[in-house]
Amino acid sequence: MGRSLKKGPYVDPRLYEKVMKAIDVGSHEPIKTWARRCTIPPEFVGRTFDVHNGKVFKKVFVTEDMVGHKLGEFSPTRTWRGHSGVKKAETAEKK
Repeated sequence: MGRSLKKGPYVDPRLYEKVMKAIDVGSHEPIKTWARRCTIPPEFVGRTFDVHNGKVFKKVFVTEDMVGHKLGEFSPTRTWRGHSGVKKAETAEKK
């Protein structure tokens, strides 16, 4: 279920502060964050974030198309390793 419209989007206040400080200073260093549920406001466009996925930090460069989405959407938490390795090994032996 989405968030109530009267409340507006959730933007982590500490992360927003860090972005505003980086804009004032003119820094383009990646901002490390664990706030995956934070909605991306227009002020984040052009910034790079290191978003934690539960194991490592993934670099996420925010573009205009990402506004309104969550930071966690761009830092996948699951690693796709393909289907069963047994079938792959059998087809490799047949060739």
